[in-house]
Amino acid sequence: MSAEAATLRTLEALRAGDLAGATELRLGPGLDEFPRDIFGLADTLELLDLSGAGLTALPDDLGRLHRLRVLFGSGNRFERLPPGLGDCPSLSQIGLRGVGMREVPGEALPRALRWLTLTDNRIDRLPPALGERPRLQKLLLSGNRLRALPNDLAGAPHLELLRVAANHLEALPPWLVDLPRLAWVSWSGNPCEPAREARDIPGVPWAHLASEERLGEGASGWVHRAIWSPPTDEPPRPVALKLFKGAMTSDGLPEREMAACLAAGGHPRLTGALGRVTGHPDGIQGLVMPLLPSHWRVLAGPPSLASCSRDEYDPGLTLTRESALRLARGVASGAAHLHARGLLHGDLYGHNILWDGRTGDAVLSDFGAASALPAGALGRALQRIEVRAWGILLGELIARMPTGSDETALRTIEQHCIQQDRTARPSMTDILALLRPLGPD
Repeated sequence: MSAEAATLRTLEALRAGDLAGATELRLGPGLDEFPRDIFGLADTLELLDLSGAGLTALPDDLGRLHRLRVLFGSGNRFERLPPGLGDCPSLSQIGLRGVGMREVPGEALPRALRWLTLTDNRIDRLPPALGERPRLQKLLLSGNRLRALPNDLAGAPHLELLRVAANHLEALPPWLVDLPRLAWVSWSGNPCEPAREARDIPGVPWAHLASEERLGEGASGWVHRAIWSPPTDEPPRPVALKLFKGAMTSDGLPEREMAACLAAGGHPRLTGALGRVTGHPDGIQGLVMPLLPSHWRVLAGPPSLASCSRDEYDPGLTLTRESALRLARGVASGAAHLHARGLLHGDLYGHNILWDGRTGDAVLSDFGAASALPAGALGRALQRIEVRAWGILLGELIARMPTGSDETALRTIEQHCIQQDRTARPSMTDILALLRPLGPD
């Protein structure tokens, strides 16, 4: 069934009353006008997905959907954030990527706003009202035309994740590093990002690669198993091949991710890169990376609509103290290496960690949100933001240790890292020193 046919079928069911009591509704391609019949679900509807439709406006009385919590509308054509959204009393998450938006009226921001995604639009300024939404936790603005952020955001007490890559920022606002809960931030591709040191990275001709099964997919590309046959006496070797989609992601531009991965250099606790793909027949960019053992797995799933900025873990996952310690130490070691090379990972999360469940060995992957650090005090302050992310990860690992485990020392380090005063947080190098007495590597 085509997407248009599915939309038509859902519309028919809606108008016939067959969807009475529904909490979720998805209408997409083929829809060019907001169906007033949706208001018949006002007492139950919590999620409305209009992605891929052809809408140019939403009704001014959208606030009648008083239970609506989540609205998605990427792919429509909204030149301004629809003002009716601001009247929805329960609306906490808005996702409007790539809709051609130029204007964000302050009155369009609902009071309960927690998660706002406006990636890949044409926005050049934001209203002060954005900093007056006390629940704001996650703000994704990559791929716009912003030259500054509203100073009112300095008072956002719960903002934890900020994406402002690929904008026109000449400088990061001075208040950014003092946001008490900020843990994940990306600003790559702005004029304020320092130039990275160029590295001589070998090219790997596409003709020397044989792509095999897909191992995974992220926002920026696909990862395949591949066989690399160098034009030397070396035998063919299995590798991981990442092919970039070439589109703007919430983290930033894929080419910046590739540059960061190459600039990171080699380290046993980073996925690393062996070379850059050249000569792809479709001009696709790619990286050749070491292939991890087949039993290694992603540590966690990405955040859900409910968890917002926290990863989702397998409920059955249990970690011994030794595994948790080794895992935490490995990630800290990889992050410390990045900081020493002038890079912030920007997305230090369990869903970007690959690990060996048998030993606790782990590597930090996915450089999509990585940014070049400025020199001096500002760079050190930004590093302390990532220390908070590591501290949150440590708390998640501790929570998966069996009851009765000796966690006192680890809890002390966790609290030291996540405290709201970033000037009192340790550096990643300090963290490694704090972990050293707790057990062998």
